[in-house]
Amino acid sequence: MRYNAKEKVIYLIRHGSIEMENSERRYIGQIDLPLSDEGVRQARLLQAELGGEDISSVFCSDLIRSVDTARIISASWDTELVIRRDLREINMGDWEGKTFREIATCHPEEYAKRGSNIISYRAPGAESFEECMSRGIAAFSDIADSTEGNILIVGHAGINRLLLCHILGMPLENLFRISQGYGCINILAVSGGQYCVKLLNGLVYAPRKEV
Repeated sequence: MRYNAKEKVIYLIRHGSIEMENSERRYIGQIDLPLSDEGVRQARLLQAELGGEDISSVFCSDLIRSVDTARIISASWDTELVIRRDLREINMGDWEGKTFREIATCHPEEYAKRGSNIISYRAPGAESFEECMSRGIAAFSDIADSTEGNILIVGHAGINRLLLCHILGMPLENLFRISQGYGCINILAVSGGQYCVKLLNGLVYAPRKEV
């Protein structure tokens, strides 16, 4: 992929697939789960896809799934991996690791409140999406403004969606209209302080074997 020399390119990645007990939907925020074997494979595909790109700096959150994804991808470049706590996924507090069904059954009123006010609602001990976006934008702006050359950031589904909503000028209420698959690539180009989204939720697949 080649872009205008005057543009700074930011590759915003979601970490690879994580180890889970089962496929039931859970609140996974800052609980520190490792990559699954599939997540490692996805990170290696990203490394193969992006290895030839001119990347000056690599950033990630301090959660192990983000760190390990970034380390695998960045093996092609002689760059320091900068780990930042402020790039973490949204904090889900007391709901961390619990299934949607469990919260809906045991805490139906709180579950309903979050459903009716997804942006501002804060679970016990958690942060709201508004609060998560505030720290995410501050971190992203600091990285973009203080770094020369093209950048790769390995984040999480929630914080990536919030950043993309901000860049696209979308209401936060629409954040779940933006897909962020495990190991996806979002490509942003910035010139003169203006952002353009070149790719959204791009997924890398292994090449087909010849038969």
